[in-house]
Amino acid sequence: MLEPRRLPPLNGIRAFEAAARTGAFTAAAAELNVTPAAVSRLVRLLEQRLGVVLFDRHANRLTPTQAGEAFRAGLTPLLDRLARLTAEVVASAGAQVLTVGAGPSFAVRWLIPRLADFTRRHPGIEVRIATGGAAAPFAEGWSCGIRLGNGNWPGLVAEPLVAADLLPVCTPAVATRLRGPADLLPATLLRVAHAPGDWPRWAEAAGVPALRAAGPVFDFYGQAQQAAADGVGIAMGIRPYVDDDLAAGRLVAPFAVSVPKGGGWYLVHRPGRAAEPALAAFRGWILAAAALGRGTTGTVRGHTAPPP
Repeated sequence: MLEPRRLPPLNGIRAFEAAARTGAFTAAAAELNVTPAAVSRLVRLLEQRLGVVLFDRHANRLTPTQAGEAFRAGLTPLLDRLARLTAEVVASAGAQVLTVGAGPSFAVRWLIPRLADFTRRHPGIEVRIATGGAAAPFAEGWSCGIRLGNGNWPGLVAEPLVAADLLPVCTPAVATRLRGPADLLPATLLRVAHAPGDWPRWAEAAGVPALRAAGPVFDFYGQAQQAAADGVGIAMGIRPYVDDDLAAGRLVAPFAVSVPKGGGWYLVHRPGRAAEPALAAFRGWILAAAALGRGTTGTVRGHTAPPP
């Protein structure tokens, strides 16, 4: 027999989290629609229940203790997720809700610029974009996700969208100084923190194995790409992120050499959700949108993983 779940008082949790996040009982009270005295009392009861002091109380402000700050840091995303899940369950009884998880760069550089077409075709579907990052695990509340990899994620159906190809990109003005790959040796080469192998992979294929990237480091591809568009240096672009900027002339690819990053972009979802009307509509739309660019970006082989 499973042991009962042991949870602290949820009213106290809400009161503490709101007070810690806003920095005052009065602000928390306004958010929760109760009195400051009620918030203070609930937090006191929570502290007594836990046996831990959560706040250092001063005349005009609250300061979370070390334990209080650690507690708040964990509680806030949990309560945010609960609020989103509740909204989705309530909304599912009426309008169709589609929650798409994607990395920040994919969302900003490819998905969002095309989203108006989907909403125009399917006005009855409410779209929510969650950008937990490409490395984030598939979230329970997501209808589907877009992930970079080899398509092998146990428990998820993975359908190929586009291949991930690497190629240097820069402004047209910077490109005029580049006659061949060797001209990159003294250049400012922008880097992405989680992809240190991109420049060496491309340099080997381009015949300049001595090339070393030593420019500014960014957390995401989209940031490095924006820096390149602003003339900071030369970024290692990844398709399909760079396709729109290349088409518009904001960036150019100064060399013909592009190399596969390995794997590609996949639409992923749980097998049990495939028949949902909102997901079915999105699946058909995004597969068609991805196919438009396959003449230049290529495709990857599909993979369907069995449920656990």
